[in-house]
Amino acid sequence: MKEYVIENVKDFNPEHIFECGQCFRWNRQEDGSYTGTAMGKTVNLRMEPEEKSGCGKRSDAGRVIIENADEADYESIWRDYLDMDRDYGAIKEALAEKDEVMKTAIESGSGIRILKQDLWETIVSFIISQNNNIPRIKGCIENLSALAGERLEDYKGEAVYALPSAEKLASMEPEDLAPVRLGYRAPYLVKTARMVVDEGLPKNYEEVSALYGAGPKVTSCITLFGLHDLSSFPIDVWVRRVMNEMYGFDEKDVKGMAAFAEEKFGRLGGIAQQYLFYYIRSKKGEKKQ
Repeated sequence: MKEYVIENVKDFNPEHIFECGQCFRWNRQEDGSYTGTAMGKTVNLRMEPEEKSGCGKRSDAGRVIIENADEADYESIWRDYLDMDRDYGAIKEALAEKDEVMKTAIESGSGIRILKQDLWETIVSFIISQNNNIPRIKGCIENLSALAGERLEDYKGEAVYALPSAEKLASMEPEDLAPVRLGYRAPYLVKTARMVVDEGLPKNYEEVSALYGAGPKVTSCITLFGLHDLSSFPIDVWVRRVMNEMYGFDEKDVKGMAAFAEEKFGRLGGIAQQYLFYYIRSKKGEKKQ
């Protein structure tokens, strides 16, 4: 099987990237690599890191190997998807200067990058995500894809399906999605699909917030991960917890947290959020739950 190697990559750690709650179609393999489907393609991604001298930690620098991709695939899909042209070293330096809290959080998830995901996939994923845990979100997305999505090229003998398009979901009724066991989220998906078919994909936070089932947290996630607005600072139960523990906020003071993040982190709020999110879940031993 073909593979493409990117040499001398910095500020990149697959575990940090794929376990920070931003995506749901990447799964860790026994060898520590990740297999995922995005942009209609399925690949396996692994990193051969440099070793940090004296501390035993794996480095966030090294060679990235993408199996089932060649140079043309990398340039047309994965370079942009993996946000390879952004200087995360400079971003980490800027955020670490804010305070010791961010410095600590960055050390925990120092190889995080914000994936440039497909907007429609992000909408579907985060509508499904509400009041849900990550393993169940992943299962719902895979089952929904198998039920109504287009079959893609098989990967290592396994069938792979794309998420159903907005047009496909718009043609269905909520009860048609019963096998996926989405519960109250099924009508949200169907209504949102019909809205997208009629009006097009949303272009900003306000238009995302008009989608069915898109409360403030879901809207912020779609804005960050789908519209790639790096100032968006999603606040879920984990972020409320870390803001309480590390910055002293009452966990119910979501407005205060949002105002604080906007003032303190500004255009880098979304990246700061990912470091904080990864840090608190790692601290609680639940980063893969």
